[in-house]
Amino acid sequence: MNIIQQIDFAEAARNIFLYNQSAPLIFTRFFFWAFFAIVLLGYTLVYKNKNRTVRAGYLFVVSLFFYYKSSGFFFFILLLSVLVGYLTGKGIYKSRNEIVKQVLIAVSVFFNLLVLAYFKYSYFFVDSINVLFGTDLHVLNHLAVWANESVGTHFQVNQILLPVGISFFTFQTISYTVDVYRKETVPVKNIIDFAFYVSFFPQLVAGPIVRASGFVKQIYEDYSLSKSEFGWAIFMILKGLVKKIFIGDYIAVNFVDRVFSDPITYSGFENLMALFGYSLQVYVDFSGYTDIAIGVALLMGFRLPQNFNSPYKAKNVGEFWKRWHMSLSSWLKDYLYIPIGGNRNGSVFSYLSLFVILAIVLILIGNLILVPVTAVMVLVFFLFMRYSPGFKRGVDNNINLMLTMLLGGLWHGASLNFIIWGGLNGVGLVIYKFWRKISPWEKRNFWLVKIWKIALTFTFITFTRLFFRSESMEIAKTMFKQITTSFTLTIIPEVLVGYKWVFLMMLFGFVIHWLSSNWKKKIEDWFIATPLWLKVIISAIIIIVVYQSISADMQAFIYFQF
Repeated sequence: MNIIQQIDFAEAARNIFLYNQSAPLIFTRFFFWAFFAIVLLGYTLVYKNKNRTVRAGYLFVVSLFFYYKSSGFFFFILLLSVLVGYLTGKGIYKSRNEIVKQVLIAVSVFFNLLVLAYFKYSYFFVDSINVLFGTDLHVLNHLAVWANESVGTHFQVNQILLPVGISFFTFQTISYTVDVYRKETVPVKNIIDFAFYVSFFPQLVAGPIVRASGFVKQIYEDYSLSKSEFGWAIFMILKGLVKKIFIGDYIAVNFVDRVFSDPITYSGFENLMALFGYSLQVYVDFSGYTDIAIGVALLMGFRLPQNFNSPYKAKNVGEFWKRWHMSLSSWLKDYLYIPIGGNRNGSVFSYLSLFVILAIVLILIGNLILVPVTAVMVLVFFLFMRYSPGFKRGVDNNINLMLTMLLGGLWHGASLNFIIWGGLNGVGLVIYKFWRKISPWEKRNFWLVKIWKIALTFTFITFTRLFFRSESMEIAKTMFKQITTSFTLTIIPEVLVGYKWVFLMMLFGFVIHWLSSNWKKKIEDWFIATPLWLKVIISAIIIIVVYQSISADMQAFIYFQF
């Protein structure tokens, strides 16, 4: 072997086994499917083992490698979260002292939220201190400093990067300890089984958020995969690839990203269409990921929960949030909304949290003149509550709903944009709660009424995405201004022709989404019933078409950033 061959071999080995920030291991890369094929090959040796920990241990090791290839040395954070979650869960189950149990669950929740806050909100905390006290503090990565001093690494100490999927696996660990405390699930038998539960690679970095009560029992069940389930798994994987690459990436690269990066250079109509295009993109991107995750997991015998149910068919905001990111919505409901009082009444935690969020908003705005104005408004608000029982009941019935949506916004990121996005959705939910009591059309199912409700809900949700997608408030303001002041009907034909393939792709995506569930079920059932040889041919054709549609480098999934 000559020196050039040795260099090529070493380079290939580095590409396979070492983390590359510019090429993370994601479902849409061919490297992932090669990785998955090898995983399945090894899985054939362990999947029937009577000792279920052997199977769990194998999948934990490959999941750890997957996470390393996706997020580098942040897998140590994942391991630490696993260790804390396992020990606290075990302690809660074994203890007979209620105070000890409460202390342990507090440790688990506090640790996971602390890790999440450190990596996700450090910049916000530092910026807030600088605004409040006029200081010039800078972020310091204490973990990088410790690693550099201890083991001689060379990590950047003035930058804190966000580990991929940290919001998902921390929530998953919290749900485990809470479920054990509530006696809704039996703890895992050992730390390997727990590590597998937290790190299972199909859903590790972007969900769906898996509850311990629904997944842990699967660890100890026999492997099973029927012929129809195999066909459905392949169907879900193909559907996910079509959504993400063929539809989502195409409209993002060729239109949506361009407009959002510089909205002032585009007309009001183009800005509006980019906003609707992003609504489609974020859906096909995120639901495409979970479709693939569900299919990949099922091939290994594990059932993940549904995460989307045609959300743009929703007839109101409340129904939308029952159809969109269902694992997060139900998590927030069961572990936040109900524990703080649900729709019964507000608690000290509710009002204190709202006060903190209000303070965060003022800090992010950065205008201290608003502080006394806000203080007066808050005082008037509480006076109304004090002397108007009806007003107080209305607030108590809805404060926790509003708080849950605001915290849901903050879960996505500590910026004014995400808080506004969460707040708007909260306002939409509250308004609908009142409107449905007086609406003469609430229980009418006439097709024209249905279309109107769906269109109105979809338009409102799309408008809130203006703040979700924009990288800054300035971008959001500029885009809104362009839509409202620079909307010229005469240029619409020219724009439609200029971006004809983008708009045809958007039309295709929306038509498929709004197809009758019965039609979709027929297509799904037909594919499942086809013989294996025909499945292979159909899969090959779809894969060729999908990957031929790529017009730029692979686009990371949107929810990787959360």
